[in-house]
Amino acid sequence: MTAKPDRTLAAAGLICGYALLIGFTDNYVRVIAQDHGLWQFHFTRTMMAFALLGLAVPLLGLRLRPVNPRAVLARSVIHGLAMVIYFGALAFLPVAIVAAGLFTAPIFVLLISRFAYGHAIGPVRILAVGIGFVGVLLVLGPEAISGASAAAILPVVAGALYALGNVATREWCPDESAETLVAGFFGMLGLLGLLGMIVLAVAPLAAPLGPDGFLLRGWVAPNWPFLFWTFVQAAGSLLGVGMMIRAYQITDAGRASVIEYVILPASAFWSWLLWREVLAPMAVGGMVLIVVAGCMIALRARSVEPASTSA
Repeated sequence: MTAKPDRTLAAAGLICGYALLIGFTDNYVRVIAQDHGLWQFHFTRTMMAFALLGLAVPLLGLRLRPVNPRAVLARSVIHGLAMVIYFGALAFLPVAIVAAGLFTAPIFVLLISRFAYGHAIGPVRILAVGIGFVGVLLVLGPEAISGASAAAILPVVAGALYALGNVATREWCPDESAETLVAGFFGMLGLLGLLGMIVLAVAPLAAPLGPDGFLLRGWVAPNWPFLFWTFVQAAGSLLGVGMMIRAYQITDAGRASVIEYVILPASAFWSWLLWREVLAPMAVGGMVLIVVAGCMIALRARSVEPASTSA
């Protein structure tokens, strides 16, 4: 199969759009988590996403049939497991440590791309990964690098799986439509959500009130805020995840993964705009480093991409 040209600048635009959408919708997970559970959220969001896809397929002429069903299934399982481990770790680890673990993904992307697929990784990309990760740690705060324990390996495992899924997007599924991969991703999360609800129905756990019970809470009669914000999540995630998937299809995964660091400042921007949450100066400095890392990748790509493929 002939290698497809990289279109890093277009991918950067798609990832920035994804970050703005996901940063907005994820800020309302706190509303969803007030009375409902993670597993119900994943299952309900998947049902809503499939309903929206069902409407969009005939209207937009979308293609959901996979070219390589096994590759799509494998990618969906990998990304689904990454998200389950990530949210599961939130039950007993500080958010900062969990997020820092997940954002090791660009490091794993470079390692997988180099040693599994033989892709060259230049010094600019390696430096950008390092700068971006330091920026992530500054945004998350000192607790992200203190208090680590054996359990803290779980978010790193989630980061490795997330990285493998992102590499798989281009290496295993280059000819799949973005909507096919989105459907596979949501379908796997919906299945895992259903399994989680079944387990909690058979062996219910005492869930604390409010967001602290998000992971342990089974089925709860849905209220209107849950239905509304889950629908917003479904619609925003369909578009946002589709943009992210397309970005990984049109550029090298190592480049895309570094640019994806932008989701942290995007989320912080929405947190400030919606909830007036103000960041510490150290976190602002971290965001500057994240932007620098993304710009390094984008500017380097612009200097090496042929004019015909830079759109």
